[in-house]
Amino acid sequence: MDDAAEVVRRIAGDLVAVDAAPGIGVVWGTLALALLLVAWGPAWRRTRHVVTIAHEGGHAAAALLSGRRLTGIRLHADTSGVTVSRGRPTGPGMVLTVAAGYPAPALVGLAAASMLAAGRAAGALWVTALLLAAMLLMIRNLYGLLVLLLAGAGVVLLSWWADPAVRSTVAHVVAWVLLLGAPRAVLELWSERRRQRGAPGTGRSDADQLGRLTPLPAGLWTAIFLAVVLAAGAAGALALTGSARPESVGFLAGTLGR
Repeated sequence: MDDAAEVVRRIAGDLVAVDAAPGIGVVWGTLALALLLVAWGPAWRRTRHVVTIAHEGGHAAAALLSGRRLTGIRLHADTSGVTVSRGRPTGPGMVLTVAAGYPAPALVGLAAASMLAAGRAAGALWVTALLLAAMLLMIRNLYGLLVLLLAGAGVVLLSWWADPAVRSTVAHVVAWVLLLGAPRAVLELWSERRRQRGAPGTGRSDADQLGRLTPLPAGLWTAIFLAVVLAAGAAGALALTGSARPESVGFLAGTLGR
């Protein structure tokens, strides 16, 4: 019982703890690493799982908020995913549930960036761990279970044992990956829809479903997704870069001027 109480106290303390602001080198260095992880194909095939988890989490959260019954989440090795809920097949609840997927990674990235800008890297990591644990309850396939267990274990180990500077650095990388990966995922949707236009058996994407559920065409929904993730990405980038310590800029300028 004492051990459990100590764990709760530690997590509660981390949720409200404020760390020192990172140097500008950390912010730009993590941005460069995230750009590599998103832009380089072999890396993206792995880091895209981070975006997919947030995407399916967005569907799941919207389903619950709109009063639908969430029945399961599946994550696949090809970085695709499926979230299934029960309720009316049409109407605002269904539209909200379908529409929430593509914007979710950028919005989660923006939330993480806001916490990091406030110096709450540990809190951001613990919130992530709690959200992964909640998704774990609804996972319905073995591969998805493995992905969430590995991700959750990594976040918990990092939160509990890592140095604050390491926690902040990793949290910055994850936030940047979400902010940058969300637009890439939407652009991939756009490209896939163009390639499959008119092909039999297509039209199953979120945008296509929304095109059938609403008066707006699928192409316009794709454009809306892109506008939302770009706006969230810009806001997140401003939060992350604005929170860095300016002293490191002066130090670098002084070093180069010698």
